[in-house]
Amino acid sequence: MITLQAPASKSVSHRMMMGAALAQGDSVVTRVLESKDLERTMDILRGAGAGIERLQPGEYAVSGLGGRPRGGKGEPLSCDVHESGTTCRLLTAVLAAGMGRFRIHGAPRMSERPIGELTAALESLGVSFDFEGKIGFPPLVMTTEGLSGGDVSIGMDESSQYLSGVLLAAPLAHAPLTVHIGGKNVVSWPYVALTLQALETFGVPFAVERLEDGVWSVIDWRTLEQAEPGRVRFRMEPAVYRAGRYAVEGDWSGASYFLAAGAIGPRPVRMEGLRAESLQGDRVMLDILRDMGARIDVEADAVTVHPSALHGVDMDMGRCPDLVPTVAVVAAHASGPTRGRNAAHLRIKECDRIAVPAAELAKVGVRSEEHEDGLTVYGDPDLASRLGSLEGIAFSAHGDHRIAMSLALLELRGGRLALDNPSCVGKSFPNFWECWDQVRS
Repeated sequence: MITLQAPASKSVSHRMMMGAALAQGDSVVTRVLESKDLERTMDILRGAGAGIERLQPGEYAVSGLGGRPRGGKGEPLSCDVHESGTTCRLLTAVLAAGMGRFRIHGAPRMSERPIGELTAALESLGVSFDFEGKIGFPPLVMTTEGLSGGDVSIGMDESSQYLSGVLLAAPLAHAPLTVHIGGKNVVSWPYVALTLQALETFGVPFAVERLEDGVWSVIDWRTLEQAEPGRVRFRMEPAVYRAGRYAVEGDWSGASYFLAAGAIGPRPVRMEGLRAESLQGDRVMLDILRDMGARIDVEADAVTVHPSALHGVDMDMGRCPDLVPTVAVVAAHASGPTRGRNAAHLRIKECDRIAVPAAELAKVGVRSEEHEDGLTVYGDPDLASRLGSLEGIAFSAHGDHRIAMSLALLELRGGRLALDNPSCVGKSFPNFWECWDQVRS
């Protein structure tokens, strides 16, 4: 058996660092994921007035803003998000609750990733935007005197991060703010739950209401497993984030590659540091593997997955879209087809996460079929026996950390991956390859 420690959660790390930076007073945040995305978030928060000092690996002292983020008065504050969509979307909203001018920009791919739904909502609250290229996409310059309060509707068809950003910014508004879910579809709802959990952790009051029979009623947000547009709203009051000592939990997204390795590899894999009751959406990786036939042992803070004969399944991936590339590789080792659906927004991630897994798996003879909202992978239980050598096959990560880590699963039978950009894992899991060395044969 192989035993590994789960990395810190990227999603929770972003939210904990933002909360501490917005707080009144000094905080310490431990077990922070140290990755390129988090570097971008911390650099921008520093530029906006927060003090952030690294005490030791994964531990940071944060002197909170105690008010609103500060931008430039003449020249806008440069906010380079590089390739981090989380940084871009969450901080665009949070900075909009500040004062001054902010220039949101990043790597070339970021200019292809939409943000118009979010900027339109912020404009309705008094913020102005000048787009340097295509309207509704970075780079942009934002000018703000804070959020006005009132009512705002935000769609989640493309990303849950639009809503999460507005919820994180809402306590800084000049007046009470009611946030409605608009649009036609809700994707990645568990990430909104992580945002609500962060607000609760930092002592920010809020109420979640659901519309039933024409009446809005307050509900326990933890019981809301999914939201329907037009039927859920959030009531937020001006409030101060509470300083304190906070710790980041283990990351089910980062652990998913190793849990998958336990199912399709030659040896069981035990991942420690995972909370079984976590609100992270990618915890559903256990359910997916179990549904495919994997044997799994779950403890309070650890999970063990055993090598198993797997079969294809039909899955709604709307709550856990980041798992699609990983599940695609697992499905390639299963008997029968596996269909992943309700994840059309994957085409606007770091790369097209529907087309790319299909193209890369085709290089080892796996047949896939693209759909508008997902992918069908036609598995081959004998695939592992053919992967002893990957020599002569040039794989591409397409600059996407999740593609790189999912393709690593092809190495479990002794082959070695010729990957064009293995360092792109630094975006979310810098020491992935060191951990992976303990897994691959």
